[in-house]
Amino acid sequence: MLIQSGMDWNITFSVLDPDPSAPCQSFCEFKVGTLTDYETVIEFGESCDLITIEIENVNVEALKELRRQGKKIFPQPEVIELVQDKRTQKNFYGSNNIPTADFLLVENRKEVIDQKSFLPAVNKLGREGYDGRGVQLLRTVSDLKKAFDAPGLLEKLIDFESEISVIVARNENGDTQTFPPVEMVFHPEANLVEYLFSPASINESVAHEAERIAKKIITDLNMIGLLAVEMFVTKDQKVLVNEIAPRPHNSGHQTIEANVTSQYQQHLRAILNLPLGDTSVVHPSAMVNLLGEEGFSGQAKYNGLEEVLKLNGVYVHLYGKKLTKPFRKMGHVTIVDTDIKNLKKKANFVKQTLKITA
Repeated sequence: MLIQSGMDWNITFSVLDPDPSAPCQSFCEFKVGTLTDYETVIEFGESCDLITIEIENVNVEALKELRRQGKKIFPQPEVIELVQDKRTQKNFYGSNNIPTADFLLVENRKEVIDQKSFLPAVNKLGREGYDGRGVQLLRTVSDLKKAFDAPGLLEKLIDFESEISVIVARNENGDTQTFPPVEMVFHPEANLVEYLFSPASINESVAHEAERIAKKIITDLNMIGLLAVEMFVTKDQKVLVNEIAPRPHNSGHQTIEANVTSQYQQHLRAILNLPLGDTSVVHPSAMVNLLGEEGFSGQAKYNGLEEVLKLNGVYVHLYGKKLTKPFRKMGHVTIVDTDIKNLKKKANFVKQTLKITA
């Protein structure tokens, strides 16, 4: 989707990906390689003028070396390094007076068990957890057997009213711009966004506070690029930061159709130090993630596509992944409608109708 946006401006892309059949291969100069291998990243980056990421699990030492060679790296390697470990993320929030849930750092399962008085809590792996992986909900002592036996953290379970996300961009001139907050609904088992609504149904003061926090984080990080900030809105209307992602994000896909500027064009504007675009909402929207159905692995089949395409204001984005497996992100659907009731009705129809099997 970033490449599709860049085509409008005659930007040429090179992509390093470990999957030989990655969906982007037809649209760029493509190289197969491991993102965490130092030499592979160095060799790839030497032919680039500017390097950006779409996943944080990349060799940051190689990126630092490429920067020493004069390459522009956005987001900066230090930001990626901080985000790679949820423990350093949390310490950053504490050091910069950014509101977040109470937490404890733990080294192993024994330390989690020793902190049983801290329950109910969420146990998160420090590193290599994403898209719902590396997260365990520990409500009672009987759940402690699910704790990770690896460095991580215990985060106090928040009795929240809603989960929201704010995407913020910053260019080299220091200009910042936020997208209006969106409201996210998570899959109860997979721990990843199932669908979202934009704009979020929150009051104006909460929206302003969420945008203020997002701008503070990207400024405190001195980061260039696009940053997604996932947050909780508590029952007493406080805003707490959950996690951040320094890249285009699942909570911004709907901006392609529903906002004046998409998150992908905004990311390009930020890393190329161009004027940031207008982020205003053009239409209220919903975004439904297309996830592989449980019980199916293999060649992807899209069931119900024609029924969904009969609806007005529905935009289907398939990611070109040939193989499906349970909960794999295979695409998304954006729905726009001026009537919120119709919007939610159509979003539920899409969710129930368009199924990906094998």
